[in-house]
Amino acid sequence: MTMWVFGYGSLLWNPGFEVSERVIGTLPGYARSFCMRSVHYRGTHDDPGLVLALDEHPEGACEGLGLAVAAGHEDATLTYLRERELISDAYLEKYVRVQLRDGREVEAVTYVMNETHHQYAGHLPLEEQAGIIAKAHGSSGPNTEYLFNTATHLAQVGLHDPAIDWLEQRVRALIS
Repeated sequence: MTMWVFGYGSLLWNPGFEVSERVIGTLPGYARSFCMRSVHYRGTHDDPGLVLALDEHPEGACEGLGLAVAAGHEDATLTYLRERELISDAYLEKYVRVQLRDGREVEAVTYVMNETHHQYAGHLPLEEQAGIIAKAHGSSGPNTEYLFNTATHLAQVGLHDPAIDWLEQRVRALIS
């Protein structure tokens, strides 16, 4: 049986594991947003950045990519993802049902926001998000790079997220 991962942010452009298939998919009940303060990768404890996470949203749905893990790489992929995504316990690992655009429904592992964690930054106004993203920098580089790469890769696969599009334009204006 194929192991699937649902990617909605940096996994779109930096999965970090062997992918045998990429298919656009929809995850009902969740919304993608810059709701996690990044104190490791795209910010610091003193100056946190923002990264994407999935917030539970009963009427919502998040479009992203179903990423099929290459056969024989399942255990290594899960170990890698846990080391990468569960660095501060701000994400919760969940197995979810994803509707792939080609008609298949698959079970996929994904990482959703723990809304009780101190890094949760849900419901910040977009202008405030833009200001944070424009200036934050962490061990993986500037927060702007994270935003721009995500926006580019969403567009490349034909997905459009109005909030990401707005943030990209606003952050580019702020840093110019």
